[in-house]
Amino acid sequence: MNKQEILTKCTNEEDRLLVSRLLDKIEFVNKRNTVEYTDFLDMRQRQILEKVLYDIKWTNYIATGGFGKAERTILVIYPLKLEEIIEKRNFDFNTILGAINVELPNELKGTYSHRDYLGGIIKIGMKREKVGDILTSKDGAQIIVLKEAEEYVIKGLQELTRFSKAKFEKVKLEELKVEEPKIKILNIIIPSMRIDSIVSEVIRTSRAKATNIIKEERVFVNHELVTKSSKEVKFGDMVTVRGKGRFEIGNIVNNTKKGNLVLEVKVSQ
Repeated sequence: MNKQEILTKCTNEEDRLLVSRLLDKIEFVNKRNTVEYTDFLDMRQRQILEKVLYDIKWTNYIATGGFGKAERTILVIYPLKLEEIIEKRNFDFNTILGAINVELPNELKGTYSHRDYLGGIIKIGMKREKVGDILTSKDGAQIIVLKEAEEYVIKGLQELTRFSKAKFEKVKLEELKVEEPKIKILNIIIPSMRIDSIVSEVIRTSRAKATNIIKEERVFVNHELVTKSSKEVKFGDMVTVRGKGRFEIGNIVNNTKKGNLVLEVKVSQ
């Protein structure tokens, strides 16, 4: 593994640092024969690191965010001696990840959104990469964090006025209550199955702004980064627009007189 050669392929300093940390962790695993893991990654970062792992033919890793459909995940790098244990799911990921249940007082239930919890976490000085998905509900939220950040997050949030009456409890990953998202069916009219056309209609913005969102590397299809506005999607594809949500491509239900397509889209709410 030529570290410098791998790093020269990175397009910016941020990606170079991300990849460098991964390569360091692989060296630790080889030398110490122990488990290492990354900070939480968004889909773009995960794709970058998995490409590196593929190129260097490193297969002893697993991605997890604490539950099956997590958007933010860590990569757990492990030695050969633990391969069977991890692949059979006998490894206790509670030693790496923590889960915090936040129960709001009755007068605040139903009033807090994802933004309120994330804003609180940022306010107490916790780095975003130490925090995974935040699962909100009417009663409160479940916050996934790296284990070493668990106590700090609880103590910090408890000191904020907005959470002063909330109850905080550490829970096991297996105890997480992951609610299935509500699905809203939309029929959109598009000239083609190009990703820029679909994104602009679903998030209700102009085609030019949709193109800019793609250039900003905020659009993923089936968890893979999209870099070209001309990419065509197909039935069953899952599209994620960072900061806007996710939606699944359905069937073409009709054609308009002008030759446009009427497409069914399932939007997660």
